[in-house]
Amino acid sequence: MRCRQCGTEIAEKALICYKCGTATTEARFAPVPIRDEGRPRRFAVLIVLVVVLLLGVYAGETATDDSVRTSGWVVAVVAVLLLAGRLLLGRRR
Repeated sequence: MRCRQCGTEIAEKALICYKCGTATTEARFAPVPIRDEGRPRRFAVLIVLVVVLLLGVYAGETATDDSVRTSGWVVAVVAVLLLAGRLLLGRRR
């Protein structure tokens, strides 16, 4: 028997061509489609970013020390930037 792809002589009972790897017969079953598992993980990332944002705002509002207040607002701003970037990248896909 000859390979239908490259023409190499192969054994009669061969399942694939040893030279190019082409199957000798058509597949009996369709491959199982891969589900997109990224959606729950993306949702979890958004939840975490919102929680960090809220904690940063809380720290910025309730802190008595200026350095703690500033760092709280910095955390809040970074969380907003990450959240916005994540939402924009999510829409492109």
